[in-house]
Amino acid sequence: MLKAKKKLWSPLSKRLLQTRTISSTTCGFLQNQQQHLSNSQPHSPFPFFSYNNNNKKIQTSSSSGFSSHFLSFSGKSFCSAQSSEKTNLRCWNCNAEPQNAPFLVCESCTTIQPVDHSVDYFQIFGLENKYEIEEDHNLEVKYKNWQKKLHPDLVHSKPEKEREFAAEQSARVIDAYRTLNNALSRAIYILKLEGVNVNEEETVSEPELLAEIMEIREAVEEAPDYQALKEIQSSMQEKLQNWSNSFASAFRGHKFEEAKNCIRRMTYYDRVNEEIVKRL
Repeated sequence: MLKAKKKLWSPLSKRLLQTRTISSTTCGFLQNQQQHLSNSQPHSPFPFFSYNNNNKKIQTSSSSGFSSHFLSFSGKSFCSAQSSEKTNLRCWNCNAEPQNAPFLVCESCTTIQPVDHSVDYFQIFGLENKYEIEEDHNLEVKYKNWQKKLHPDLVHSKPEKEREFAAEQSARVIDAYRTLNNALSRAIYILKLEGVNVNEEETVSEPELLAEIMEIREAVEEAPDYQALKEIQSSMQEKLQNWSNSFASAFRGHKFEEAKNCIRRMTYYDRVNEEIVKRL
């Protein structure tokens, strides 16, 4: 007999918010700045750092490891904000025109620019808007290069306006990296770019799958040692990869309902994998 039913799945947004808790101070601060920066592009709601009046750095959200997804899908960091119109885009500091895209930093004066939500996560890293990301794209290298230009510590002595932009740009690049670097979060994100919303509360009702997941969870709880856990983890990663491949195929064929079904299954296996990681 299977043990009493446990909650097998939690919304992706809930796991994202566990790693991106925004302080009420930061939320209030950004609301107060909305009118002041109305001529700029919309702000990211997830700065990781800000600076107080004494020019001291304040941590405004957790920078803990990637739980599947800041997809800020808009509260999570999916780029769900409406694209803003671009007219005569220039550096707010020196008035120079952008030499490259995306325009996160001015090449002429090295000043950090306001967040532009019309730029999606793939564009930030110079990637094609497709699900598969090849290893030779060096996503991690590109991420680190952006942080060398955008990290708030680099502008701690600059005017308050640029410090705000740095916190927001840096947080958005972190979110973009975490989103694209994870197969599940990347799948949800690219569907959202296509206007397809994923109902994170929807569960799979197939008895066979639910029984399989419960048995796997029992195996994880009863695993006698590290090696046993690693074997289960290897099996979960294989299942995740198989469903990731199925998603890629469905997405390419614009079979979005089938793609959403793949995401639901990936979510179950991803959750089990997270539990294994906690026990290792």
